[in-house]
Amino acid sequence: MRQIEVEALAIGGGAIGAGIARDLAMRNLRVVIVERSDWASGTTGRYNGLLHSGSRYSVRDTTVARECIQENVVLRKIMPACIEDTGGYVVATPWDDPAYGDHLIQCCTRAGVPIEEVSVDRVLRDEPYLHRGIRRALRVPDATADSFLATRATIESAREYGAYAWNYHPVVSLLRRNDRIVGAECIDLISGERVVILAVVVVNAAGAWVGEIGALANVRIPLVCSKGSMIATNHRIVNTVVTRLRWPSECDSVLPSHSVSVLGCTDVVVNIPDLVGADAEEISRIGEECAKLVPVTRYLRKLRVWTGVRALYPTESATESTATRLSRSHVIVDHEMTDGVTNLISVVGGKWTTHRLIAEQVSDLVCHKLGIIRPCRTHLEPLPNVGRRRYHRRETPLSRVEFQRLAGSLLCECEMLTQSDVEKALAREDIRTLDDLRRATRLGMGPCQGGFCSYRATGTYHRLRRQPAEESITHLISFLQERWRGIRLVASDDQVRQMRLNELIYRGLLCADHLATAANGAPSGSSRPV
Repeated sequence: MRQIEVEALAIGGGAIGAGIARDLAMRNLRVVIVERSDWASGTTGRYNGLLHSGSRYSVRDTTVARECIQENVVLRKIMPACIEDTGGYVVATPWDDPAYGDHLIQCCTRAGVPIEEVSVDRVLRDEPYLHRGIRRALRVPDATADSFLATRATIESAREYGAYAWNYHPVVSLLRRNDRIVGAECIDLISGERVVILAVVVVNAAGAWVGEIGALANVRIPLVCSKGSMIATNHRIVNTVVTRLRWPSECDSVLPSHSVSVLGCTDVVVNIPDLVGADAEEISRIGEECAKLVPVTRYLRKLRVWTGVRALYPTESATESTATRLSRSHVIVDHEMTDGVTNLISVVGGKWTTHRLIAEQVSDLVCHKLGIIRPCRTHLEPLPNVGRRRYHRRETPLSRVEFQRLAGSLLCECEMLTQSDVEKALAREDIRTLDDLRRATRLGMGPCQGGFCSYRATGTYHRLRRQPAEESITHLISFLQERWRGIRLVASDDQVRQMRLNELIYRGLLCADHLATAANGAPSGSSRPV
């Protein structure tokens, strides 16, 4: 058993937890952050990738809107390479009331969110696939963001300032002395070793699983879990974030994300954050509603569907089917005030756009509990590797390959990922699986969904990590099955053909299912590794 003593422990390796670790480390505190799986493997890595301007929230919550536009500006400065400056159009389709635009302009103006009227002709020139019947258009400073890249850069920055950052370390118990939390016990899933972390302050930033961590301290955290499902298409059909000019609702946006478009997303209350996925009715609703914005999305090949779970604080009553009426604001719970349990802080709610601000507020409270005064600097210092570059541009990956003549070393053609890119990523010890590699590099996230890159990546993984062949095969099968789970619910027409091709490659040519049987010493089961 290993033991470490620190001033602060952050539980949860999403955007907020990573931001807290970075902020506290920059204030010269001894800090550890632990995550039960991989960085950004929870809600942070399963949202639609929108950097909000705040316009959407201005009609209901001026405070949230102001926070969004404030952090929109800050994140553009400290992590520009994680952001694509797409801009945003809010448009009135034939099903929407154009008069709502006047109300939205008033709300945005009150919240300090830039908004301007633009001509419909200009919008249709910029985005020719939009519905030809749109009747009004407004422009706002929305953008898209790569939450995987941003989270890893934040973790890297925290480490540079001395923080310990351990993924695959689930918390199994909180250590309590009388009414005081004094740390936590984790399990290192790689070595199987028990790890005891003694901390003066423990921060519960577990996202949708914040209630489970709270239960370890015998405290109840009010929580509403809302799942949001999204669909990726095989074409980047818009280059601007497009949303509908109506009261905020479900399935009202189409946005670009690297080489694909994202349609969505839904808003459905669920009982637990695990084992949730989209159902046929949700998928149909996404398709029908998003086609009102961009009609051609009806006919695009749907690559996959995925679901993220939002953690919302129930300050208002939610209906059985939707959490749209709940505030997207965050709540910082000091359990000394609410439950008489000292040195435990929980964070509920919030958005990716405001994660840095939330981390600053939590870190201020931690410093207060420790009796120190050290100002936040996370809004001033760019993140390593992504903070001094320009905005991400959609043509940059292809331009790099062509300019440097790297076509012969491409490992993933869909995402323009080279052999050296993969080797560089695998140099990081905290990448444990091919799915971790996907989050670090976007491996397999393009139109072929891993069909042509999975076996190449497995070979590189096996060579560099020097693992037994059986272990590498297990990683490959797990990666393929995860791709299959997201594809099967939306597969039709050309996507079925792509799936069949993938199956022929891995089952017919490479005999992956037989290799899995040999590797595991048991039948590979009925699931088809595609």
